[in-house]
Amino acid sequence: MPSAAAAAAPSISTFLRSLKGTPVDTSIEHLVSLLKRRQIRNSRPCAIATTQLLLRVVADFKGRDVSKLIDRVRHVGQKLTAAQPREMAVGNIVRRVLGLIREVDEDKEEDADGSAMSDIAINPPHQLNDSLSRPALSSHMSTFSPLKHGAIEPASPAPKRLDSSGSSESAGQDQPEAPLQRPPLSSTQSSYISSSAPLATSLFGLLSHPETPSGGSTPAIQQSPGGKASLTAGNLAGLGDDLQKARDIRAEVLDGIREMLDELDQVDEQIAEKALEHIHSNEIILTHTSSMTVQKFLLTAARKRTFTVVHVEAYPNEHLDTHCTIMTGQKAGAADDTDSDPRFKPLTAAGITVILIPDSAVFAIMSRVNKVILGTHSVLANGGLVAAVGALTIASAAKVHKTPVVVLSGVYKLSPVYPFDTDELIEHGDASKVVPFEDGDFVDKIDVMNPLFDYVPADLVDLYITNLGGHAPSYLYRIVADHYRVEDINL
Repeated sequence: MPSAAAAAAPSISTFLRSLKGTPVDTSIEHLVSLLKRRQIRNSRPCAIATTQLLLRVVADFKGRDVSKLIDRVRHVGQKLTAAQPREMAVGNIVRRVLGLIREVDEDKEEDADGSAMSDIAINPPHQLNDSLSRPALSSHMSTFSPLKHGAIEPASPAPKRLDSSGSSESAGQDQPEAPLQRPPLSSTQSSYISSSAPLATSLFGLLSHPETPSGGSTPAIQQSPGGKASLTAGNLAGLGDDLQKARDIRAEVLDGIREMLDELDQVDEQIAEKALEHIHSNEIILTHTSSMTVQKFLLTAARKRTFTVVHVEAYPNEHLDTHCTIMTGQKAGAADDTDSDPRFKPLTAAGITVILIPDSAVFAIMSRVNKVILGTHSVLANGGLVAAVGALTIASAAKVHKTPVVVLSGVYKLSPVYPFDTDELIEHGDASKVVPFEDGDFVDKIDVMNPLFDYVPADLVDLYITNLGGHAPSYLYRIVADHYRVEDINL
């Protein structure tokens, strides 16, 4: 009898459960194989798996060099994107983690520079020829200070001078004597004061007496060339600061990655909060596929609005999920899908009228539609989007009938990639869903293609609603610049 573990098919749930007890390199190869085999697909499951893996990669990184951490994350991202290039959410998450590491490192360097500048401002280094600071007075100059004469030295008689006859006369007698001239100050003379003489402050330095010793004074002990103990302590302190900085950077990066996981969990609710601003009573809303983001958006509006939903079937790739979403509120086989929610209920349970139509009837009914609301697989930097096949037909019909097209997308789906070759963005599926292989004679005579996605140009979209708010397609470049670094666009 096969075990339960052997019976469980590989999926996002089994991968997340295996992350805790599996080495990092093994988990990387595991996710690569799941992406290659398309056992994890769609934007949100791929984004969650990539974020959880990078959280483990950063947590297990043992080095202190930020550049090595960036190289490690970039190497993992290159492996994942090469495994499935069309799942752009994988590359988006890797780029955001790289930008997060760079931002945290730059913030730490700015804090270190700011603290160093504050230390310099508090204790400015003495400069010998600084014109803004008054040099300290030398010891023999300070003897001319009247404070020193009055406080330290005994009163001396008035200075005498010799006349032409050689006799000495007092300065205060018959002949007036020229006043004593103060010698010029010199910044190069020594400011040593004898240990036996008491320290006196000149009158000229009362208001601006320097707190730090002059450049000619004896160096402090910590500045002495023989101070080996202080130098060793400084080196040890520097090493400790580097280690603490590396730990702080890694801790902040881990916190940022956890915030990204919280964003992935709350993105649908944040988008749904804006539903009442865009859906009004008695409107006819046309939607497409079984996007859970669109379902939450419509369910939130249904609490206070009464409207009608026209649901396009999305045959032949997602028609089964569309039917299950209309009937039960969830996709087929949603028990193992992180994009599902057991609290979901169908729109009909909320009192909303739902009309299911085939893709071929889109143009005929578009004239009755007030608004088109679409989900998306990924959004590109030029404002275009990649969505499930049929979205291009719906958007083109809406443009002919002047019907506004609103696209719901989380920021994690926004990619900095430009669609230089739109054919590379389109993934093709099983052609037998279009024409069964049982019709062998017919299949041999034609080429059958079954694209899974359509590329919708930016001029067919009127508004994007993200978890950051509503934006015009022409504004998306600004969101790209806020979330991605230029050096990380090409992994």
